[in-house]
Amino acid sequence: MKQLLLAVLFIFICFTIQAQYNQDIIIEPLLKTDSTSIGQKIDFPNSQEDEITVLKITIPPGHSTGWHTHEFPLVAYIQSGTLTVEFENNRSMSFSANSAFAETINTLHNGTNKGTENVVLLAFFMGVEGKPLSVHKEMIKMVEKEE
Repeated sequence: MKQLLLAVLFIFICFTIQAQYNQDIIIEPLLKTDSTSIGQKIDFPNSQEDEITVLKITIPPGHSTGWHTHEFPLVAYIQSGTLTVEFENNRSMSFSANSAFAETINTLHNGTNKGTENVVLLAFFMGVEGKPLSVHKEMIKMVEKEE
């Protein structure tokens, strides 16, 4: 019964994470935990309900993540391809295979694969349970209209 519950939870997490990015992006959850491998509770300073999520994200050539932000720190490692990250101020940065970078926090950006091979990256989110890993620009606009 516990295994069935975990399987259903994992499927729900996959669909929830996929909804946060464009549908052409392939997202594979690799880890979502609130404790270390020996059972220690993860405890970030000044936070509650801490959680680490690791995703494998594949972006096909010519596709992008869509404009979004992150509310907490994350680190990305590019396994293959080159990812171009654009920012609202018309600035962009490119990250190639075997490079790592700390993502922006609370800054709109869009990750695009301008190359001819898949971009495959591992993303390590230092998050909070129940909070989305990313927030799309359209969602931010809806919240701003309500305020």
